[in-house]
Amino acid sequence: MPPGMRMRYDLPQASLAECLTGYAIYSASDRNPLVNWYLPAPVMISILADAGPITVAIGNHRFGPLERASLYGPTSRAFRTVTHGGVAVGIGISAIGWSRMTSRLAGDFRNRIVPLETLLGPEVSRRLTTGLDALSDDAMIKPFLDDVLEPLFQRRHPQEELIRAFAALTVTDGVIEMQDVADRLGIETHALRRLATRHFGMLPKMLLRRARFLRSFIRLIRPDGHVDYSAIDSSYFDASHFLRDATTFLGTTPRRFLASETLFLKSSLRARAAVIGTPTQALHIPTPPVSVSSIIRTVHDGRDQLSS
Repeated sequence: MPPGMRMRYDLPQASLAECLTGYAIYSASDRNPLVNWYLPAPVMISILADAGPITVAIGNHRFGPLERASLYGPTSRAFRTVTHGGVAVGIGISAIGWSRMTSRLAGDFRNRIVPLETLLGPEVSRRLTTGLDALSDDAMIKPFLDDVLEPLFQRRHPQEELIRAFAALTVTDGVIEMQDVADRLGIETHALRRLATRHFGMLPKMLLRRARFLRSFIRLIRPDGHVDYSAIDSSYFDASHFLRDATTFLGTTPRRFLASETLFLKSSLRARAAVIGTPTQALHIPTPPVSVSSIIRTVHDGRDQLSS
């Protein structure tokens, strides 16, 4: 990282491991404008401390200056931020976490950023911002967040087994067809669409394509800057097929994207992989890892018990 900048990743406590994909803490002492890029991702909560104005561009939509506590909806394309120093804390929300946290449709927030109180009310936002202001060390942020956030995820959703199984399938190599997923889960495609839009924020096909693209794109990031398309997922017909997805999810070619202001992004991918195990939130694997086949078997066993 450049001088005056630092980042830290932490895992939440065990009771929150299924609901939160991790805590990211970014800090910069320089108050000059800084451009950062983020890859498409699931839902995230952002909390700011002593931070200058932050603006975000998702495609042609502009958001900001952001509130100190904001909710980033699920994104289907890379987004660009302009910051002015201070501390920013990112809290990744899994589909299971969303299902427990709110009854709202995640799809209503796709590619949007809103004040956090829109979803959780002013009291949670106030506790997060005032509590963060009182901390003097990055290492204190994780236990503080664990304490504040745990009460939000106590109510289990009746479809958790299906949500868990679909979440595992979205990050499984070789799974790309919606009908295949529906068959594995033992549900109709229209039920899968409802499940995905409600808890993940977008249609199943888009989620599967996003994960495939990100798996392939991250393999292309090399220190020497060389782009080797032989590393892309084998389900792509050819490089042009992959490049069409790049236009969808990055808005440009991988080569041009990586040549832009992505030093922060590359550092973040390395740091997250070192601490949490996967480089980006959209490819997050639950801790501890789960077996897709065992989850699907649990889903089917539950259905068999109900039918009998």
